[in-house]
Amino acid sequence: MQTIKAKKAFGQNFLVDTTITTQIIQAMPKDDNLIVEIGPGLGDLTKYLVQQGPVIAFEVDRELCTHLTTAFKQPLSTKQLTLRCGDVLEAWSQEGTQKSLVDAPYNLVANLPYYIATTIILRALSDPQCRSLLVMVQKEVADKFSAQAGDKEFSALAVLTQTVGEAKSVLLVPPSAFNPPPKIDSAVLKITKHSSLEDEAFSHFLRIAFAQPRKTLAKNLSQHYPKESVLSILEALHLSQTVRPHETTTQQFHQLYFQLKGALYGREQQQQRKQPAQT
Repeated sequence: MQTIKAKKAFGQNFLVDTTITTQIIQAMPKDDNLIVEIGPGLGDLTKYLVQQGPVIAFEVDRELCTHLTTAFKQPLSTKQLTLRCGDVLEAWSQEGTQKSLVDAPYNLVANLPYYIATTIILRALSDPQCRSLLVMVQKEVADKFSAQAGDKEFSALAVLTQTVGEAKSVLLVPPSAFNPPPKIDSAVLKITKHSSLEDEAFSHFLRIAFAQPRKTLAKNLSQHYPKESVLSILEALHLSQTVRPHETTTQQFHQLYFQLKGALYGREQQQQRKQPAQT
């Protein structure tokens, strides 16, 4: 049998520690949702997932698709496993806009390549059919998504996650659990959703708020919004002018966003009233 080697181009590190695999299965939600696996690799996790329920697996590596087609003939024939060969990000997109990955409620399980992990997680958070995520990622990425206000890792990613659900790292995974072993530690991140990201304008607002994390929130926001409005709203929310982005809670970010949006709308209306009537 030909040995399949991990490809650097796809950021592949195959999970080979069965103890970790078992713990991932145990951390899965206990429901009847469809299971979506991104990057099944050699199928070491897939063979356990198909025992939990119907699985749709997305694999971009054609060589691995061929291997999986042979290794999973039986579950493929019974439709317990559906294999889709191609880029999952393309499957998510249609004419430049995001669509649901599948047409049914699903739980996402994945050993994500580190270079694309954040992008995939954000896509899943925006997908209304995705109910939960259980993903292997770089520990640093897991920390950013699961951080709490006041943590130095707290960022726009954590605010977006807390907007739609709850996140926590459920398992730390050493490099020795993979072949080849990566140079960094990994973690299994679990996100349970209660809604989906819908407001792109709020995401844009957060990018502004966290643009320079070491600077004050007032400084960052004042680069794009009227300074007097920013300072007035901070005072109304009992936030110091020296507060930094990572010290601000998700609820406070939502309050800031809606009040700033309201202030800007009011300013526009006022300017329109001042304009002379057209004759």
